[in-house]
Amino acid sequence: MRRLILCSDDFAFSRGVSETIVELALDGRLNAISCMAVMPGWDADSELLRLLGPGVQLGLHLTLTGEKPLTDLSALVDADGRLPGINRLQRLARLGKVPLDAVAGEVAAQFDRFEAALGRVPDFVDGHQHAHLLPGIRARVLAETARRAPKAWLRDCTDSPQGIAARPYRWKAVGSALHSAGLAKAAARHGLSLNAGFAGHYSFSGDYARLFPAFLRAPGKTHLVMCHPGAGKVAGDEIAAARIVEAKALKRLAVRDMAADHGLVFSA
Repeated sequence: MRRLILCSDDFAFSRGVSETIVELALDGRLNAISCMAVMPGWDADSELLRLLGPGVQLGLHLTLTGEKPLTDLSALVDADGRLPGINRLQRLARLGKVPLDAVAGEVAAQFDRFEAALGRVPDFVDGHQHAHLLPGIRARVLAETARRAPKAWLRDCTDSPQGIAARPYRWKAVGSALHSAGLAKAAARHGLSLNAGFAGHYSFSGDYARLFPAFLRAPGKTHLVMCHPGAGKVAGDEIAAARIVEAKALKRLAVRDMAADHGLVFSA
């Protein structure tokens, strides 16, 4: 039986984002939420998650780009104390210039903050802008997840060739699959599981409701679709408008029926 995991990223990015995500989950529109425990509003926003039932998985959205870290990452942060963007972090990782021991400490601190607020380990682990897949960083994330949450699954951004051909943003899907190369074997060595099937990339513009069915085509066995619904506007949030469009679409889309049309079971 193939299952759909419809996961909203960026919980705690802002109060408007958090409230929108919880509202959708309470309405049975989402069954997974990935949480930015690094954000200043995390402790307060995490209280909203107590409204949810056990059908909604709660994950740790490890944040190693764009925000202020919890620990001393002075070798990476800019003058404002913010972590680099994903493109710069990717270049540094490929050149072997990321302070991996310090990054491991930051990953551990974000696990700590998640657990302190919710009183339990995450159901799954992924990375903001998929930084968890980068060279060197990947190994630290796998090791900490295996140590702290051995039953958690990790986000694999691999999609099948048939799936990629059906997606609206194919080049991005190809890139994500390439960045995920080798993850399955590495996770298996740590005894960790992964999702099987991935979608959700698009240009953060256009008619999201019209695009959404393409994310469900040629699904994997545990098919993960990421989304980014929200409300409000935060300085520097390049996808603020898209968050509102996604939220409106997800409120009206018959996700369960659409999933069934593609042989997927969606429960929330």
